[in-house]
Amino acid sequence: MSTMDNLKEAFAGESQANRKYLAFAKKAEEEGYLQVARLFRAAAYAETVHAHNHLKFMNGIKNTEKNLKEAIEGEVEEFKEMYPGFIEVAKEEDEKGALWSFDVANQVEEIHAGLYQEALENLGKNVETFYYVCNFCGNTIKKEAPEICSICGAPKNEFKKIE
Repeated sequence: MSTMDNLKEAFAGESQANRKYLAFAKKAEEEGYLQVARLFRAAAYAETVHAHNHLKFMNGIKNTEKNLKEAIEGEVEEFKEMYPGFIEVAKEEDEKGALWSFDVANQVEEIHAGLYQEALENLGKNVETFYYVCNFCGNTIKKEAPEICSICGAPKNEFKKIE
């Protein structure tokens, strides 16, 4: 394997570790283990530092216009190609939880592609926009959280404002 292959594998591993440790931290906090939750969050942050370093040396961070175009391409691939296949397999295997997870992610990836496209079209205008993300399905909304999530039905108070 080449160094570039190793950087790609390390980036993927560090990225996954970050997400996993944040989920572990949430669970530890729910169980009252605040110090353990803090440790998981600290390690998650360190994994993010590692992932960003690997991505940098893979020349994976370009200017914002190119980054937006890459993000659009990735989101479109997910909602047009990746998730539809995953959804079909989950249906065939009657995996209802996975089916729900794939379905809501698929819907949200299409929203993300649209939001990135809009940002690309408005690049340089610096119009202040706030985003709200549903804590259950990840639905991403501009300007103001809806009363009810259009994807999963969660109430307005389950949307997190992203600063």
